[in-house]
Amino acid sequence: MSSEPQLIVPTGDHEPPAAPRGAGPAADETLEDYTLRFAPRSYRRWTPMVVATTALGGIAYLADFSIGAGIGLSHGTGNALAAIALAAAVIFLTGFPLAYYAARYNIDLDLITRGSGFGYYGSVVTSVIFASFTFIFFALEGSIMAQGLKLGFGLPLWAGYLVSTLLVIPLVVYGMKALSKLQVWTTPVWLLLMAGPLIHLIVTDPGSVDRWLAYAGTDGDGAVDTASVLLGAGVCLSLIAQIGEQIDYLRFMPPKTDANRRSWWTAVVMAGPGWVVLGALKQAMGVFLAVYILSEVGPVAATEPIQQFRGAFDAMMPSWLVVPLAVVLVVISQIKINVTNAYSGSLAWTNSVTRVSKRYPGRMVFVLVNLTFALILMEADMFSFLNSLLGFYSNCAIAWVVTVATDIMINKYLLKLSPHAPEFRRGMLYAVNPVGVVSFVVASGLSIALYFHALGDTLQPYSPVAAALIAFVLTPLMAVATKGRYYLRRADDGIDEPLLDATGNPSARTYLCHVCRQEFERPDLAACRTHDAVVCSLCLSTDRLGDHVLPADPAGAARGGRTGR
Repeated sequence: MSSEPQLIVPTGDHEPPAAPRGAGPAADETLEDYTLRFAPRSYRRWTPMVVATTALGGIAYLADFSIGAGIGLSHGTGNALAAIALAAAVIFLTGFPLAYYAARYNIDLDLITRGSGFGYYGSVVTSVIFASFTFIFFALEGSIMAQGLKLGFGLPLWAGYLVSTLLVIPLVVYGMKALSKLQVWTTPVWLLLMAGPLIHLIVTDPGSVDRWLAYAGTDGDGAVDTASVLLGAGVCLSLIAQIGEQIDYLRFMPPKTDANRRSWWTAVVMAGPGWVVLGALKQAMGVFLAVYILSEVGPVAATEPIQQFRGAFDAMMPSWLVVPLAVVLVVISQIKINVTNAYSGSLAWTNSVTRVSKRYPGRMVFVLVNLTFALILMEADMFSFLNSLLGFYSNCAIAWVVTVATDIMINKYLLKLSPHAPEFRRGMLYAVNPVGVVSFVVASGLSIALYFHALGDTLQPYSPVAAALIAFVLTPLMAVATKGRYYLRRADDGIDEPLLDATGNPSARTYLCHVCRQEFERPDLAACRTHDAVVCSLCLSTDRLGDHVLPADPAGAARGGRTGR
């Protein structure tokens, strides 16, 4: 058999060879929810609005209230609101191209990152960064729930941390099908409990708004200044990686058609970059509630959402109902977000380990790994050093997300040096693409140096700005310098059927993977190097000997080929 792949057509008239050992775990998608792969059209049966509601359910977290309160109490309301608005604008602009790409081509953020400047192995580091985001925020939400359980039931914090961790395991096992039901049914209750008290306070005590706007903070005189705004924005920008969790739902969007065009775009914008609008409102609410209860509970407790909502509920209902309702809100919020954190984190860890080890341990293994990391952080009392942790983390997250967003917006659509159609399959991509890797490493490295005062105290607040600007400038410069030659290892995947159908959606034509003997849709497969057959992307990832991986064809990649462009 020639080492060059044969053109494969879906005739179904060839007998596949016996599946090798180890193919079973790769083929078992019952619990894995299309981990590591393109989400096929046959699975994506939800309407755009159901997908959007499910995705928005994942931002029910109360950490925004703590983040906003911390910034407001330190720098004053004026600086806090400016910081929140600045961060929200950056998050929206960078999140839009990522959300569109995920919804249009039905792949998660790691698969997008691979083909948008990082390469097949180069994106492993960003998967680890995203996994870190999920367990950091799981720990944060778990800490908030433990505070609620302590207030409501007298449960010690260490036990509350354990309960908040174990509670999500049965909920996250079955992936998107279970999560969509959970998020849709709990969202109305969550919205009522969150927004009701705030509206009541504003209507019945208008002076609370004046006190909120006039609050000067502990570190300043109330005047808006650049350093305070940027320090606050840096903390808020740690949430930039939240788009990855939104994408873990958006990848299940149905194909965009003329009939659903309006609802499709509405869902993508609302549940993609639009999550930050609600997030920014919650941060501003956190400042308001912290100022409202500050004189009663003190600055430390004022950043705790359970205390904030206890104070808000106390102003509108009988005292015997205050604590129970506050605890219900905290528990619902924690469950809604932490099933998403556990789910998305497990995908990120599985992605990284499968590529590096070429073994597929299964997603549930990494649900437990992610929860273990989160529990360790909770027991270490991460809540007490929240803003410092998020301020540091934001530099890495900003550099990554801005690099990928810039590659899509500029390198793909403007310079046309990056392939327009997404590519994520092993054999089709170079191991490492210097465009994204160098841009990310330089941007995150310099911004972290700034954050730790390596270039002086004056520049320290500018670390998040540096991360964003360096990534934005360096990504297209690297693409031009390398002439885009390190994006595709080869352009022809050996299958005659185009990746995209006539409407621009991923093709729904199915083929049989000759390794795991399962049928997958066209974008998830490539021709086999040693057989007249096709192999799915996960079996390619777990091919330890490289028997099925197509050989490099740099000349063909430079000319372009049948990859759906």
